[in-house]
Amino acid sequence: MAEPVVATYSIAACDLEAEQWGVAVQSKFLSVGSVVPWAEPEVGAIATQAYANPSYGPNGLALLREGLSAEEVVERLTTEDEGRDDRQLGIVDSRGGSASWTGPGCNEWAGHRTGPGYAAQGNILVGEETVAALATTFEGNSALPLASRLIECLAAAQAAGGDRRGQQSASLLVVQRNGGYAGLSDLLVDLRVDDHERPIQELRRIHEIHHRLFGISPREDWLPLEGSLREEVEEQLARLGYDSLDAWAGVENLEERVDGADAIDPVVLDALREASS
Repeated sequence: MAEPVVATYSIAACDLEAEQWGVAVQSKFLSVGSVVPWAEPEVGAIATQAYANPSYGPNGLALLREGLSAEEVVERLTTEDEGRDDRQLGIVDSRGGSASWTGPGCNEWAGHRTGPGYAAQGNILVGEETVAALATTFEGNSALPLASRLIECLAAAQAAGGDRRGQQSASLLVVQRNGGYAGLSDLLVDLRVDDHERPIQELRRIHEIHHRLFGISPREDWLPLEGSLREEVEEQLARLGYDSLDAWAGVENLEERVDGADAIDPVVLDALREASS
């Protein structure tokens, strides 16, 4: 049985200051996020594609965990794989080192580009401009959080030509030690668009929702719940049929942005005003 052809473009990357690692990918392939992206906090990130070998993900992370560099892991995985000529692989390690592999049997256009903190690669592309756009966009947006930075990379790559066959699915995976839900998960962002005419646009949309629900506003930006603002919040909650901010936030999945009754996150306030208007 033939292996799946994951013709795509992707970027594996990290933000060492934020201690985050991640992968963003787009393809004319159903549910590309179920095959290509792999990441572990403080270990690294891996993208496996073309005639994808899914074992590159867990096996590569295991080698990174042992202390091998991205270059050493790419060499080890491909050397031991008889199907390496048809594979494509990108890895970023715990130190920001990067390496990619594009087998000579990958369908054209295929290639990769690496730099500090990122490995960008693609196959069956309109041209090399797509991979160049991944790289230059990553390099030029260091001020953005990693998740937003990776979405911008996908958007730029698509604008530069993208997958020669078109679009279908996209995925964004970012990990951080205890950075996920309730501080009990390492999955900071794990979003997939499995089948969509404009998967990157849809990925951006659901990432914005994700940030609204689970993002963190600096505590100094929170507003004191006192005086007229407290009266407004209480009136809006009563209009919606709730006797506390906690109760309403739990229904709206905003509980991660509520902490006590003395101050309110501006994102929560905006959502409450929108809901009661």
